[in-house]
Amino acid sequence: MRKVLILGAGSAQVDAINHLVKKGYEVYGCSNSDADRGVPLFHHFEAIDIADREKVAEYAERTGVGVVYSVGSDIAMPTVSYVSEMLNLPHFVSYETSSICNSKHSLRAFLGENFTGNLKFITAETLGEALAFDACPCMLKPVDSQGQRGVYRIDSKDGLRENFEKAKRFSRSGRVILEQFVEGREVSVNAYMLGGMLAFSIVSDRISFDEFPGGIVSGHRLPTGITDKKALENIGSLVNRTIRRLSILNGPVYFQIKLRGSDAYLIEVTPRLDGCHMWNLIRRHCGVDLLSAAFAHLAGQKRPYLTPTSAVPHRLDFMCLPPGAAVDRGGFCVNGACFVEWYYENGDLVRPINGYMEKCGYAIRKDETANGGGS
Repeated sequence: MRKVLILGAGSAQVDAINHLVKKGYEVYGCSNSDADRGVPLFHHFEAIDIADREKVAEYAERTGVGVVYSVGSDIAMPTVSYVSEMLNLPHFVSYETSSICNSKHSLRAFLGENFTGNLKFITAETLGEALAFDACPCMLKPVDSQGQRGVYRIDSKDGLRENFEKAKRFSRSGRVILEQFVEGREVSVNAYMLGGMLAFSIVSDRISFDEFPGGIVSGHRLPTGITDKKALENIGSLVNRTIRRLSILNGPVYFQIKLRGSDAYLIEVTPRLDGCHMWNLIRRHCGVDLLSAAFAHLAGQKRPYLTPTSAVPHRLDFMCLPPGAAVDRGGFCVNGACFVEWYYENGDLVRPINGYMEKCGYAIRKDETANGGGS
């Protein structure tokens, strides 16, 4: 595994590229854009759409890489699994599992209506089909778009009429999903599987902008402030049952979960590291480096280091601006941060991704306000 191919070159993938370069690997990359932030960091780069499985497979075979992987990208994961299976390369999950998780409709349908923690939903290609959904409020989402792109909270039929086409434009397949809305606290869970066993799992508080739809994230906190034992048990149950249902035996798994009282509901699950640099926050909180563990695991290490050594409260905050704004780093306070990373230089214009409030960088600090909790 001296050669590694990373799919995508955005800010989430920069973490993986930097890690591999530091470890002495020869790092190949592909993306449909040669303007992404990570492109100059690759030793070798080719402009390939990472959703084009056959072209990525041809490139991987031609370059002789030993691993194909990505972090923080839903679009990349089916390609990662497909190419790895085709070329007999090490990988964590099957193409079937990664494809299910890449489609909101497929995931909901696969879990089934009797799966505790699943949400009521329908999919729709036309407004007429969408108007038949009888759960309100609800969330309107493209079935196959990443993150918060094209996501709207719907509180009325008029709201659905207003936002249906907007959401549909973000869908590669031209379909949307309407999901039952859960009012309550939102958490993330970062888990890691080793040989069918849950080797690591940690719950963190996910902080979102209240004024924007779709749960646009502004930060994360560790440890979680949840002290309700039943809620934590239900989160753990949902994580374990979902992993078993999806037959995930190895590697990282990321969850977004909402709580209504003590009941836990699945918002998203994906068999990869998240796109919010949570590995960095977790490492500073408890000493476990999930990014390093994932690549060590792919390199053949049977039991990568996953044992917490501390529990120091930390928080991760994103520096955010609306799309089109000019970045002024001096407008953000990063005093006291133990880690700061910027995605833009001063004067750069912020690119639209979710269309409301975009990440421009992040800072990690010890959280002096934390009052305990559990994971």
